[in-house]
Amino acid sequence: MDAGWLETSYMARKGVARGKAGATHELTEAKQGKYHYVYGPYAEPVLKIKPGDIVVAETKDAFEGALKSESDQPTKLLHMPFLNPQCGPIAVEGAEKGDVLAVHIRSIKPRGPQPIGTTALIPEFGGLVATTNTALLNEPLPERVKKMEVTEEGIRFNSKITLPYEPFIGTLGVSPEIEAITSLQPDYYGGNMDLPDVAPGAIVYFPVHHKEAYLYLGDCHATQGDGELCGVAVEMASTTTIQVDLIKNWPIAWPRLENERFIMTIGSTRPMEDAARIAYRELVRWLVEDYGWDKYEAYFFLTQAGRVRLGNMVDPKYTLGASIPKRYLA
Repeated sequence: MDAGWLETSYMARKGVARGKAGATHELTEAKQGKYHYVYGPYAEPVLKIKPGDIVVAETKDAFEGALKSESDQPTKLLHMPFLNPQCGPIAVEGAEKGDVLAVHIRSIKPRGPQPIGTTALIPEFGGLVATTNTALLNEPLPERVKKMEVTEEGIRFNSKITLPYEPFIGTLGVSPEIEAITSLQPDYYGGNMDLPDVAPGAIVYFPVHHKEAYLYLGDCHATQGDGELCGVAVEMASTTTIQVDLIKNWPIAWPRLENERFIMTIGSTRPMEDAARIAYRELVRWLVEDYGWDKYEAYFFLTQAGRVRLGNMVDPKYTLGASIPKRYLA
Protein backbone atom coordinates (compact mmCIF):
# COMPACT_ATOMS: atom_id res chain seq x y z
CA MET A 1 0.00 0.00 0.00
CA ASP A 2 1.63 3.23 -1.08
CA ALA A 3 1.61 6.57 0.75
CA GLY A 4 -0.74 8.11 -1.81
CA TRP A 5 -3.34 5.46 -1.14
CA LEU A 6 -3.13 6.02 2.61
CA GLU A 7 -3.77 9.72 2.11
CA THR A 8 -7.18 8.86 0.63
CA SER A 9 -8.03 6.04 3.06
CA TYR A 10 -10.95 6.30 5.41
CA MET A 11 -8.45 6.34 8.27
CA ALA A 12 -7.14 9.64 6.88
CA ARG A 13 -10.71 10.95 6.45
CA LYS A 14 -11.22 10.35 10.18
CA GLY A 15 -8.22 12.53 11.00
CA VAL A 16 -5.41 9.98 11.35
CA ALA A 17 -2.54 11.38 9.31
CA ARG A 18 0.04 8.69 8.62
CA GLY A 19 3.39 10.36 8.85
CA LYS A 20 6.63 8.77 9.92
CA ALA A 21 6.06 5.29 11.33
CA GLY A 22 6.35 4.82 15.05
CA ALA A 23 8.55 2.32 16.86
CA THR A 24 8.92 -1.24 15.58
CA HIS A 25 8.29 -4.07 18.07
CA GLU A 26 9.52 -7.62 17.48
CA LEU A 27 7.04 -10.15 18.88
CA THR A 28 9.06 -13.34 18.60
CA GLU A 29 8.03 -16.77 19.86
CA ALA A 30 10.38 -16.29 22.80
CA LYS A 31 8.86 -12.92 23.69
CA GLN A 32 5.31 -14.16 23.26
CA GLY A 33 5.90 -17.20 25.44
CA LYS A 34 2.46 -18.69 26.01
CA TYR A 35 0.12 -18.30 23.03
CA HIS A 36 -3.55 -17.68 23.82
CA TYR A 37 -6.69 -19.58 22.82
CA VAL A 38 -9.28 -17.03 23.90
CA TYR A 39 -10.02 -13.38 23.13
CA GLY A 40 -10.55 -11.62 26.41
CA PRO A 41 -9.44 -8.92 28.85
CA TYR A 42 -7.85 -11.14 31.49
CA ALA A 43 -4.39 -11.94 30.08
CA GLU A 44 -1.51 -9.56 30.75
CA PRO A 45 -0.40 -7.67 27.62
CA VAL A 46 2.72 -9.06 26.02
CA LEU A 47 3.39 -5.69 24.35
CA LYS A 48 2.39 -2.10 24.98
CA ILE A 49 2.53 0.12 21.91
CA LYS A 50 1.59 3.63 20.79
CA PRO A 51 -0.67 4.47 17.84
CA GLY A 52 1.40 4.37 14.66
CA ASP A 53 3.75 1.67 15.95
CA ILE A 54 4.64 -1.41 13.92
CA VAL A 55 4.52 -4.98 15.24
CA VAL A 56 6.38 -7.87 13.59
CA ALA A 57 4.81 -11.03 15.02
CA GLU A 58 5.88 -14.65 14.73
CA THR A 59 2.62 -16.58 14.49
CA LYS A 60 2.21 -20.34 14.72
CA ASP A 61 -0.06 -22.39 12.51
CA ALA A 62 -3.60 -23.21 13.64
CA PHE A 63 -2.41 -26.50 15.20
CA GLU A 64 0.63 -24.94 16.94
CA GLY A 65 2.80 -27.29 14.87
CA ALA A 66 1.26 -30.49 16.25
CA LEU A 67 0.55 -32.07 12.83
CA LYS A 68 4.03 -32.85 11.55
CA SER A 69 3.43 -35.45 8.84
CA GLU A 70 0.72 -36.77 6.54
CA SER A 71 0.52 -39.95 8.63
CA ASP A 72 -0.58 -38.03 11.74
CA GLN A 73 -4.15 -38.41 13.03
CA PRO A 74 -5.65 -35.09 14.13
CA THR A 75 -7.82 -36.65 16.86
CA LYS A 76 -4.73 -38.19 18.45
CA LEU A 77 -2.66 -35.00 18.46
CA LEU A 78 -5.06 -32.06 18.68
CA HIS A 79 -6.75 -31.04 21.91
CA MET A 80 -10.01 -29.26 21.19
CA PRO A 81 -10.68 -26.41 21.73
CA PHE A 82 -6.98 -25.52 21.93
CA LEU A 83 -6.62 -24.46 18.29
CA ASN A 84 -5.76 -21.11 16.66
CA PRO A 85 -2.95 -19.95 18.99
CA GLN A 86 -2.92 -16.16 19.19
CA CYS A 87 -0.13 -13.65 19.58
CA GLY A 88 -0.91 -10.92 22.08
CA PRO A 89 -2.68 -9.34 23.72
CA ILE A 90 -1.14 -6.10 22.49
CA ALA A 91 -2.15 -3.04 24.51
CA VAL A 92 -2.55 0.19 22.52
CA GLU A 93 -1.96 3.41 24.43
CA GLY A 94 -4.99 5.71 24.58
CA ALA A 95 -7.54 3.24 23.19
CA GLU A 96 -10.91 3.43 24.95
CA LYS A 97 -14.42 2.09 24.44
CA GLY A 98 -16.02 4.00 21.57
CA ASP A 99 -12.76 4.27 19.62
CA VAL A 100 -11.65 2.18 16.64
CA LEU A 101 -8.39 0.31 16.17
CA ALA A 102 -7.11 0.54 12.57
CA VAL A 103 -4.86 -2.41 11.74
CA HIS A 104 -2.91 -1.96 8.51
CA ILE A 105 -1.57 -5.33 7.31
CA ARG A 106 1.83 -4.69 5.77
CA SER A 107 3.09 -8.19 4.99
CA ILE A 108 2.62 -11.90 5.74
CA LYS A 109 5.60 -14.14 5.02
CA PRO A 110 5.87 -17.93 5.47
CA ARG A 111 8.18 -18.86 8.33
CA GLY A 112 10.64 -21.72 7.97
CA PRO A 113 13.29 -22.97 7.94
CA GLN A 114 11.35 -25.02 5.35
CA PRO A 115 7.89 -23.43 5.16
CA ILE A 116 5.19 -26.07 4.99
CA GLY A 117 1.43 -25.56 4.84
CA THR A 118 -1.01 -28.00 6.41
CA THR A 119 -4.62 -28.86 5.70
CA ALA A 120 -6.65 -31.71 7.18
CA LEU A 121 -9.92 -33.57 7.42
CA ILE A 122 -11.09 -33.60 11.04
CA PRO A 123 -14.11 -35.61 12.24
CA GLU A 124 -17.29 -33.57 12.80
CA PHE A 125 -15.73 -30.47 11.31
CA GLY A 126 -16.22 -28.99 7.86
CA GLY A 127 -18.77 -27.66 5.41
CA LEU A 128 -19.93 -30.91 3.81
CA VAL A 129 -20.08 -33.26 6.80
CA ALA A 130 -22.18 -33.92 9.87
CA THR A 131 -21.09 -31.71 12.79
CA THR A 132 -22.07 -31.26 16.41
CA ASN A 133 -24.40 -28.46 15.25
CA THR A 134 -25.75 -30.39 12.26
CA ALA A 135 -26.33 -33.79 13.82
CA LEU A 136 -26.62 -36.63 11.28
CA LEU A 137 -26.17 -40.40 11.42
CA ASN A 138 -23.53 -40.48 8.70
CA GLU A 139 -20.17 -41.87 9.69
CA PRO A 140 -17.40 -39.22 9.85
CA LEU A 141 -15.04 -38.84 6.92
CA PRO A 142 -11.64 -40.52 7.37
CA GLU A 143 -8.98 -38.42 9.06
CA ARG A 144 -6.40 -37.14 6.65
CA VAL A 145 -3.52 -34.65 6.72
CA LYS A 146 -2.08 -33.01 3.61
CA LYS A 147 1.24 -31.16 3.58
CA MET A 148 2.24 -28.60 0.95
CA GLU A 149 5.46 -26.68 0.34
CA VAL A 150 4.79 -22.95 0.70
CA THR A 151 6.86 -20.14 -0.75
CA GLU A 152 6.00 -16.61 -1.83
CA GLU A 153 6.23 -17.90 -5.40
CA GLY A 154 3.45 -20.44 -4.88
CA ILE A 155 2.01 -23.40 -3.00
CA ARG A 156 2.75 -26.89 -4.33
CA PHE A 157 -0.69 -28.50 -3.98
CA ASN A 158 0.40 -31.63 -5.87
CA SER A 159 2.73 -32.62 -8.72
CA LYS A 160 0.49 -30.94 -11.30
CA ILE A 161 -0.97 -27.89 -9.52
CA THR A 162 0.74 -24.89 -7.96
CA LEU A 163 -1.62 -22.50 -6.19
CA PRO A 164 -0.89 -18.77 -5.92
CA TYR A 165 0.44 -17.51 -2.61
CA GLU A 166 -2.44 -15.33 -1.33
CA PRO A 167 -1.79 -14.93 2.40
CA PHE A 168 -4.12 -13.47 4.98
CA ILE A 169 -4.69 -13.42 8.74
CA GLY A 170 -7.39 -15.92 9.62
CA THR A 171 -7.92 -14.74 13.20
CA LEU A 172 -7.53 -11.06 14.09
CA GLY A 173 -9.41 -8.86 16.52
CA VAL A 174 -9.68 -7.10 19.86
CA SER A 175 -10.83 -8.11 23.32
CA PRO A 176 -14.53 -8.12 24.22
CA GLU A 177 -15.38 -5.90 27.19
CA ILE A 178 -16.00 -8.70 29.69
CA GLU A 179 -16.23 -12.10 27.94
CA ALA A 180 -13.39 -14.48 27.26
CA ILE A 181 -14.30 -16.19 23.97
CA THR A 182 -12.58 -19.04 22.12
CA SER A 183 -10.23 -18.06 19.30
CA LEU A 184 -12.20 -20.47 17.09
CA GLN A 185 -15.20 -18.11 17.02
CA PRO A 186 -15.74 -14.85 15.11
CA ASP A 187 -18.10 -12.10 16.29
CA TYR A 188 -18.44 -8.34 16.76
CA TYR A 189 -14.83 -8.08 17.99
CA GLY A 190 -13.36 -9.84 14.93
CA GLY A 191 -11.74 -13.14 15.85
CA ASN A 192 -11.73 -16.23 13.64
CA MET A 193 -13.31 -14.60 10.59
CA ASP A 194 -11.22 -16.56 8.04
CA LEU A 195 -11.90 -13.80 5.52
CA PRO A 196 -9.34 -13.78 2.67
CA ASP A 197 -9.58 -9.99 2.30
CA VAL A 198 -7.81 -9.57 5.68
CA ALA A 199 -4.66 -9.54 3.60
CA PRO A 200 -1.57 -7.40 2.95
CA GLY A 201 -2.64 -3.97 1.77
CA ALA A 202 -5.86 -3.93 3.79
CA ILE A 203 -6.78 -1.78 6.77
CA VAL A 204 -9.15 -3.55 9.16
CA TYR A 205 -11.17 -1.42 11.59
CA PHE A 206 -12.23 -2.90 14.95
CA PRO A 207 -14.54 -1.32 17.55
CA VAL A 208 -12.69 -0.98 20.86
CA HIS A 209 -14.51 -2.50 23.86
CA HIS A 210 -11.77 -2.60 26.51
CA LYS A 211 -9.23 -0.05 27.68
CA GLU A 212 -6.09 -0.30 25.49
CA ALA A 213 -8.03 -2.53 23.05
CA TYR A 214 -5.96 -5.71 23.61
CA LEU A 215 -5.25 -6.80 20.04
CA TYR A 216 -4.78 -10.49 19.16
CA LEU A 217 -3.62 -12.12 15.92
CA GLY A 218 -2.75 -15.55 14.55
CA ASP A 219 -3.95 -18.43 12.36
CA CYS A 220 -2.35 -17.17 9.14
CA HIS A 221 -3.22 -18.88 5.86
CA ALA A 222 -1.17 -19.20 2.67
CA THR A 223 -4.38 -19.35 0.64
CA GLN A 224 -8.03 -20.33 1.05
CA GLY A 225 -11.09 -20.72 -1.14
CA ASP A 226 -14.34 -18.97 -0.25
CA GLY A 227 -15.98 -20.77 2.67
CA GLU A 228 -12.90 -22.70 3.91
CA LEU A 229 -14.88 -25.74 2.80
CA CYS A 230 -13.27 -28.66 4.66
CA GLY A 231 -12.67 -26.40 7.67
CA VAL A 232 -8.91 -26.06 7.24
CA ALA A 233 -7.12 -23.70 4.83
CA VAL A 234 -3.41 -23.93 4.00
CA GLU A 235 -2.35 -23.28 7.58
CA MET A 236 1.15 -21.94 8.11
CA ALA A 237 3.51 -20.35 10.57
CA SER A 238 4.25 -16.77 9.56
CA THR A 239 6.14 -13.58 10.16
CA THR A 240 3.37 -10.99 9.98
CA THR A 241 3.92 -7.23 10.02
CA ILE A 242 1.13 -4.83 10.98
CA GLN A 243 0.91 -1.13 11.78
CA VAL A 244 -1.65 -0.14 14.40
CA ASP A 245 -3.41 3.23 14.49
CA LEU A 246 -6.20 4.63 16.65
CA ILE A 247 -9.32 6.53 15.55
CA LYS A 248 -10.99 8.34 18.43
CA ASN A 249 -14.76 8.52 18.89
CA TRP A 250 -15.95 6.40 15.97
CA PRO A 251 -18.70 4.18 17.45
CA ILE A 252 -19.03 1.30 14.96
CA ALA A 253 -20.67 -2.00 15.90
CA TRP A 254 -18.85 -4.55 13.70
CA PRO A 255 -15.46 -4.82 11.98
CA ARG A 256 -14.91 -2.93 8.73
CA LEU A 257 -12.23 -3.25 6.08
CA GLU A 258 -10.87 -1.27 3.18
CA ASN A 259 -8.20 -1.76 0.59
CA GLU A 260 -7.23 0.11 -2.52
CA ARG A 261 -10.31 -1.14 -4.42
CA PHE A 262 -13.31 -1.35 -2.05
CA ILE A 263 -14.80 -0.82 1.39
CA MET A 264 -16.32 -3.79 3.25
CA THR A 265 -18.34 -4.44 6.39
CA ILE A 266 -18.16 -7.81 8.14
CA GLY A 267 -20.85 -9.84 9.92
CA SER A 268 -20.46 -13.13 11.79
CA THR A 269 -23.32 -15.29 13.08
CA ARG A 270 -25.58 -18.25 12.24
CA PRO A 271 -27.60 -18.77 10.12
CA MET A 272 -25.56 -17.55 7.17
CA GLU A 273 -28.28 -15.23 5.87
CA ASP A 274 -28.21 -13.32 9.16
CA ALA A 275 -24.45 -12.82 8.78
CA ALA A 276 -25.16 -11.36 5.34
CA ARG A 277 -27.86 -9.12 6.83
CA ILE A 278 -25.46 -7.80 9.49
CA ALA A 279 -22.81 -7.08 6.87
CA TYR A 280 -25.20 -5.30 4.49
CA ARG A 281 -26.90 -3.33 7.27
CA GLU A 282 -23.51 -2.09 8.47
CA LEU A 283 -22.58 -1.13 4.92
CA VAL A 284 -25.78 0.91 4.60
CA ARG A 285 -24.94 2.62 7.89
CA TRP A 286 -21.40 3.38 6.72
CA LEU A 287 -22.69 4.96 3.50
CA VAL A 288 -25.25 7.04 5.39
CA GLU A 289 -23.18 8.16 8.39
CA ASP A 290 -19.83 8.76 6.75
CA TYR A 291 -20.44 9.23 3.03
CA GLY A 292 -23.67 11.25 3.14
CA TRP A 293 -26.00 8.80 1.38
CA ASP A 294 -29.75 8.70 1.93
CA LYS A 295 -30.57 5.39 3.67
CA TYR A 296 -33.08 4.19 1.10
CA GLU A 297 -30.94 5.28 -1.83
CA ALA A 298 -28.10 3.21 -0.30
CA TYR A 299 -30.49 0.25 0.05
CA PHE A 300 -31.48 0.56 -3.61
CA PHE A 301 -27.85 0.93 -4.66
CA LEU A 302 -26.50 -2.09 -2.76
CA THR A 303 -29.27 -4.21 -4.25
CA GLN A 304 -27.72 -3.55 -7.65
CA ALA A 305 -23.99 -3.13 -6.92
CA GLY A 306 -23.23 -4.84 -3.60
CA ARG A 307 -20.92 -7.85 -3.43
CA VAL A 308 -20.72 -10.55 -0.74
CA ARG A 309 -17.55 -12.48 0.17
CA LEU A 310 -17.92 -15.75 2.08
CA GLY A 311 -15.18 -16.05 4.67
CA ASN A 312 -16.00 -19.24 6.53
CA MET A 313 -18.98 -21.62 6.56
CA VAL A 314 -17.48 -23.98 9.16
CA ASP A 315 -16.71 -22.05 12.36
CA PRO A 316 -19.09 -21.74 15.34
CA LYS A 317 -20.36 -18.60 13.58
CA TYR A 318 -20.18 -17.94 9.83
CA THR A 319 -18.50 -14.81 8.42
CA LEU A 320 -19.52 -12.76 5.39
CA GLY A 321 -18.24 -9.44 4.09
CA ALA A 322 -20.40 -6.99 2.12
CA SER A 323 -18.53 -4.58 -0.14
CA ILE A 324 -18.76 -1.94 -2.86
CA PRO A 325 -16.02 -0.60 -5.16
CA LYS A 326 -14.58 2.75 -4.17
CA ARG A 327 -15.26 4.24 -7.60
CA TYR A 328 -18.89 4.71 -6.52
CA LEU A 329 -17.85 6.80 -3.51
CA ALA A 330 -16.13 9.62 -5.33
